[in-house]
Amino acid sequence: MSTVFIALQANEETRPIIEAIEIDNPQAVVNRQPAMVKIDAQGQLVIRKSTIEEQLGRDFDLQELHINLISLTGNVVEDDETLTLSWNS
Repeated sequence: MSTVFIALQANEETRPIIEAIEIDNPQAVVNRQPAMVKIDAQGQLVIRKSTIEEQLGRDFDLQELHINLISLTGNVVEDDETLTLSWNS
């Protein structure tokens, strides 16, 4: 099974987003560095709008991820509620 990842800038805006990703992906490995946070997962990584909204305490548009996105790997499947990274078709 291949690894996928997302890397986000390390700042106050991304802290609740990273926490939400950790909640939804307990198998993920979070690597915190001074300027970024890289989250690796075997197989797939699911980012849920509803979990991010719970952590933020406000509405969230998944497109806001792009503001602090550094890089990602995997095929992206995205709708209004989730963004999924995987290598599976």
